[in-house]
Amino acid sequence: MGALGGAFCADALWYEPQAVEVEQLSLPLNTPGKGFRIVQLSDLHLRDNDRYFQKVSEKVNQLRPDLIMLTGDYMEGDRNIHGVLDFLKGLKAGYGIYAVQGNWEYWSRLEGENLRRHFAGVGVTLLINQRADLEVNGQAISVLGLDYPSTSDRLQRLQQELDPQRFNLLLSHVPGFPHENLNEHINLILSGHTHGGQVRLPLLPPLYLPRYSGRFVSGLYSVSRHDIPLYVNRGVGTNTFPVRFLCRPEISVIEATAATS
Repeated sequence: MGALGGAFCADALWYEPQAVEVEQLSLPLNTPGKGFRIVQLSDLHLRDNDRYFQKVSEKVNQLRPDLIMLTGDYMEGDRNIHGVLDFLKGLKAGYGIYAVQGNWEYWSRLEGENLRRHFAGVGVTLLINQRADLEVNGQAISVLGLDYPSTSDRLQRLQQELDPQRFNLLLSHVPGFPHENLNEHINLILSGHTHGGQVRLPLLPPLYLPRYSGRFVSGLYSVSRHDIPLYVNRGVGTNTFPVRFLCRPEISVIEATAATS
């Protein structure tokens, strides 16, 4: 029993929290244009930009993303904004890095225009209920950043005048928001927040999920009457306790592939 307990502690406290995995998702485009690659990171909860986070940065850059999407919760209670900025400065994407805020940005009191200025200084565009239009490999893309918490009125205002000829990508830190108000022209939603449950037991539901998780834990879902794909990232860091079990940290890679004629 002592040996099993020791093995469990070693796995949950040391191995799994640093055993970051790359998860791949292929998404066929139904809009005109060529394909592109998105890398999603979420829930850093960065206490120190240590060797682990340097490894994460190296893995992301090796994936050669066209775009990097960041879905919130960058800091912990110690408000280590300088460590977060140092980490973000090391990320490379051909067509830009876009971000939304999570609940920890508000709890840390480093949110809004203050955080936007910090992020802009390291080349990251923070979207606070805003849309950014760009073009990647001939594909017109709109990135919509829905701020925490993701309310119905904010979502409806953000979706006004969406162009169905563009690939419309919605970022929301929380996956549990009013999906019934989603526009049919949203092509993909990226979220985090849940940490995948962080500590899992075989054949059992998560022991704990934070508020605004809804029914979502991790991976790919289909939401709203329009069957919009929603991907929930397990996060890079850990929340409250530096423990993971049967739930490794994640870097998500979304390959948006051109439709075949």
